[in-house]
Amino acid sequence: MAAAVDAVETALTGGGLDPEAEPARSVVGVEGGQLLLMPSATAAYAGVKVASVTPDNPARGLPRVQGLYVLLDGVTHTPLALLDGSALTSLRTPAVSGAALRRLAAPEARRLLVFGTGPQAWGHVEAVRAVRPGLAHVDVVGRDRGRLAAFAARCRDAGLPAAAAAPDDVAKADVVCCCTTARAPLFDSGPLAPHTAVVAVGSHEPAAREVDERLVGRATVVVEARSVAVRECGDIVRAVAAGAVDAGALWTLGELVRGEVPVPAGRPRLFKSAGMAWEDLAVAVAAYERWRDAPP
Repeated sequence: MAAAVDAVETALTGGGLDPEAEPARSVVGVEGGQLLLMPSATAAYAGVKVASVTPDNPARGLPRVQGLYVLLDGVTHTPLALLDGSALTSLRTPAVSGAALRRLAAPEARRLLVFGTGPQAWGHVEAVRAVRPGLAHVDVVGRDRGRLAAFAARCRDAGLPAAAAAPDDVAKADVVCCCTTARAPLFDSGPLAPHTAVVAVGSHEPAAREVDERLVGRATVVVEARSVAVRECGDIVRAVAAGAVDAGALWTLGELVRGEVPVPAGRPRLFKSAGMAWEDLAVAVAAYERWRDAPP
């Protein structure tokens, strides 16, 4: 996880990457779900993720998101590697959040509240721990009592005290991670402490959101790219439409990583992520080069 966070930051600071210029995600509706196509390229590498989103799959004992990633040479376009798309997504999404939280979460952050019990929820526990080693407790909100208990036990097995929680427990959280398929806000943002950092990663649809307009309106808001935020992020789309925030007031992750974003102490911080193809490429390249350069 720490290496993946570093790979995301390197992509944003190394020059040559403009997230605003990335090709838009292609989404095709199919029976029972969606197919996603996400290409990206640099001078050295190119790659594309082909993923499926199938909401009914968890009831079948299958992942909601599945896919493959093809990594190519950037000049010859010769295939170099085939990666598990689900594993890549489960790593890169929290790594992107980790890059944001490295700068948005209070240095003394110790208490994390996670909405969700799936792979993204666990990845975000790992990401927060990677950038805030002082993390001392995890609260978990989930709908399925069995999965919630298993998730809390997994945290405890990893050395992190954990317990089931309720949405109102955001009031005592230093970091809140929203990793769900919710279509409506998960909690009332009014009780959030002024220093709390929130990440919302559960959707890439303009009609779905995990946080309310009140939070977007009063927080320092960071997004991957402004164009993506106003096109795909329901949390932002709804807040802009309601007049809670102006699209021009949004900061980007690149600006944050480069140290260009002021983070006032007296207001919450929000990072909203929809997932972008350059992130897949950055983490896939890091994984490939780590394998390529490993001793035989």
